[in-house]
Amino acid sequence: MARVVNINFKLDEDIKKSMEQACNELGLSMSAAFSIFARKVGREKRIPFEVSVDPFYSEENMARLKKAIQDLDAGKGTVHEVDYE
Repeated sequence: MARVVNINFKLDEDIKKSMEQACNELGLSMSAAFSIFARKVGREKRIPFEVSVDPFYSEENMARLKKAIQDLDAGKGTVHEVDYE
């Protein structure tokens, strides 16, 4: 039988709670879920799901947001009504 080792890492508390809930609904422990993930990565030599960059954080968008904040701070902003319906 393979020797079992401990792995420690930090995880955002909200993400942990969400994962615990999902694992409970699946009838898995978090340890079992991470073991499944690790086996699949080891077997396939890839992350078993798509990993991509959120376009919100692109350099273009961040520059646009910074400019908008500067404009607002300089009093150049436009007030918009928000419709909550």
